Amino acid sequence: MLHKSMFLNHSVKIFLLSSILAIAPATAWGELVIRVTQGNDRPTIVAIPPMVMAGAQLSEDISSIVESDLERSGLFKVVPRNNMLSFPSDADDVYFRDWRLLGSEYLLVGAVTKGDDLIELSFSLLNVNAQNTVFKHSVRGTEDQLRDLAHMASDKVYEEITGIRGAFSTRLAYVTADQVDGNFVYKLNVSDSDGAREKLMLESSEPIMSPAWAPSGDELAYVSFETGRPAIWRQSLVTAARKQLTNFRGLNGAPAWSPDGKKLAMVLSKDGNPEIYILDLMSNKLSRLTRHFAIDTEPTWEPDGKSLLFTSDRGGTPQIYKLTVASKAVQRITFRGNYNARPSLAPDGRTLVVVHRESDVFHIATLDLKTRRMVELTETRLDESPTVAPNGAMLIYATKQGDRGVLSAVSLDAGIKYSLPAKSGDVREPAWSPFLR
Repeated sequence: MLHKSMFLNHSVKIFLLSSILAIAPATAWGELVIRVTQGNDRPTIVAIPPMVMAGAQLSEDISSIVESDLERSGLFKVVPRNNMLSFPSDADDVYFRDWRLLGSEYLLVGAVTKGDDLIELSFSLLNVNAQNTVFKHSVRGTEDQLRDLAHMASDKVYEEITGIRGAFSTRLAYVTADQVDGNFVYKLNVSDSDGAREKLMLESSEPIMSPAWAPSGDELAYVSFETGRPAIWRQSLVTAARKQLTNFRGLNGAPAWSPDGKKLAMVLSKDGNPEIYILDLMSNKLSRLTRHFAIDTEPTWEPDGKSLLFTSDRGGTPQIYKLTVASKAVQRITFRGNYNARPSLAPDGRTLVVVHRESDVFHIATLDLKTRRMVELTETRLDESPTVAPNGAMLIYATKQGDRGVLSAVSLDAGIKYSLPAKSGDVREPAWSPFLR
């Protein structure tokens, strides 16, 4: 049954995924493509003239990147460049009447200047109706970091207008798989939050699963079958250095970093049954937290680091439970529906995101842990692997479009949706990074 394949720490899911991918065409991998499918009913209209560097051709169109970031949030609509009457780069050159005629509420102007070693992006956000400057700001970096500077500008604008910290400068980790000459090739990739600058971290002929970000944002933990059985690894994103953390018989899966980055929760069946363990990464000491004949899996930490949420079928069907680390006391959290799994907490520690089923369809749903109100966010079938943005505004999950596995995103109020399919092939197992330094 499908729910068992998803539930048993994804061990059977590997073969289900392989059977699905077997019917997909053998094609090359490309970066993710953003397709906004549903936005806010009353988006804020922003105009962003081209930001250029005098006497030089930039390798990236900074204004287009900012436009894409803001539109992807679903909260903004940008004024088309070909409708603009002028391309000011400084607030003193702005004629507010021209921008009011275009319906723009805000105007973002800026330019790039070159120093001895770094370039500087200076930009100003203007309120068109009030005819004043909201802020002036600048960021610096190398020419290779133009996209980073653009995402920083997007974050600044987004936070100023919405009051929510922007998450455009974060990154995504995900797993792709392709069939080449009759054999599967699995890849662990990391990209910008918009799918650009995809970077290959690991390629294997054996499955790769469950990528998880370290709180520092410079490491990943994941499950690889490269040794012939599942094992948990950690890998630096800076040096690409890898270290195998487990090699026990049976299941080794579902790694989850503690908020302080010093421990890793995981699922091991080395003692005969899938149980929750914690590995101290400094001492390499392993501690067992659960002891039950049922399957305990998919741990995720609460923000204070004192408790874990996990999935268990100890009540007869897969449901979410809370485990206090110090006392090992267990409390059931979910009751609605016959299946709740893959818990993921929003940064507020109050909004729980789960894979939820009431009949025969799997949806992504949120549960308010205080009011107990549950809301289904998605409408497609076989939705899984939710991961929440560090600002709590959006989540990304894996789903199906036709016969392809894709990533989709939805706001936690379900008002905004977009998809991130690869240019070809399937993509699964998303993990959204924390805020990066």
